[in-house]
Amino acid sequence: MGRGYGDRGERSELADRVVRVNRVAKVVKGGRKFSFSALIVVGDMNGRVGAGIGKAREVTEAIRKGMEVAKRNMITVPMVGTTIPHAVEYKWGAARIMLKPAAPGTGVISGGAMRAVIETAGIKDILTKSHGTNNPINTVRATLAALQTLKTASQVAELRGKDVEQMVGKRLAAAYGAGTSSPRSAEVAAPVAGGTEGA
Repeated sequence: MGRGYGDRGERSELADRVVRVNRVAKVVKGGRKFSFSALIVVGDMNGRVGAGIGKAREVTEAIRKGMEVAKRNMITVPMVGTTIPHAVEYKWGAARIMLKPAAPGTGVISGGAMRAVIETAGIKDILTKSHGTNNPINTVRATLAALQTLKTASQVAELRGKDVEQMVGKRLAAAYGAGTSSPRSAEVAAPVAGGTEGA
């Protein structure tokens, strides 16, 4: 479920996804009281995304609260063209996820809660895999945390005090400078991702 969300300023073009609505029943004297929790993902389809959980007695109110929390906790995702700069694996609780860059035209190869985060962030080409728990809350948190760990070649080069060209070569450096992805975007993963571990 996705739709545009009207607000003022830079948040006027936010898209939201309702990942999950959970009903909770509390047994009290005289019957049961129902409340709802909603997991919402919000993004501008251009590199910014966030997630939040809202709880209320009504579904619509829970969704509204979740949107507010998500908008307050948005992160910026570094991108190279339509994909991510390098592969990453991340573990959050029992959730283990893997994200890999893909060539243009591949599309979003993902499912469930991960797809909501990837699509609202504006990533068009990516390969993903989720292991362990299928709890959507942990999966969304793991995906957001993994996206936060991404670094572009220019960021890694700056940390090492080198030029991007020295790290990835002239051709890939030109692709980074142009801000466009190439079919060889996955090759950037080796020098960038592999190097950050040892840094």
